[in-house]
Amino acid sequence: MAYRLKGTGLQVTLTREPGNIFRELLLHSSKVVPTAELFLFMADRAQHTETTIRPALSQGRIVLCDRYADSTVAYQGYGRGMDLELIHTLNRAATSGLVPDLTVLLDLPPKIALMRKASGDRFEGEGLDFLRKVREGYLKLARAEPGRFTVVDGTGAEDKVAERIWEVVKRRFNPDRGEDHG
Repeated sequence: MAYRLKGTGLQVTLTREPGNIFRELLLHSSKVVPTAELFLFMADRAQHTETTIRPALSQGRIVLCDRYADSTVAYQGYGRGMDLELIHTLNRAATSGLVPDLTVLLDLPPKIALMRKASGDRFEGEGLDFLRKVREGYLKLARAEPGRFTVVDGTGAEDKVAERIWEVVKRRFNPDRGEDHG
């Protein structure tokens, strides 16, 4: 997606969460307890928002972030059963209230997602019940904010899914017409 947007002349920053500071610990260590996991994600998000996302936005760039605050709500809140209000409060603090203009949710049944994943992290190792709870959490978030979320069917060939995403991005930001994208 970043390459397609850049091809229209837009300035794009591609990033992901968790970032490099806590990535190995959060995705691959079995020793992190749920509360520590939550706070590590929030610390990573605060650092990431202030050092990567906000500077890019202030330069007029479009920021594409692979996961953000909604992921913590889905995984730690719905998946782990942690306090949703606490997670929302911590997310607001970690991001200083920064919310994406568009969230594309790739919806894929957990069983299919696991079959597609080349190498899993510890979250994929939590099992299908956990991943079903996470998926339902994401879908609840999407239903609660239909103006921000667009749910895209993630089944089918990768190029077909990418085309579905591109259509969503084009409708929202009109990159082919050179309009304001702020």
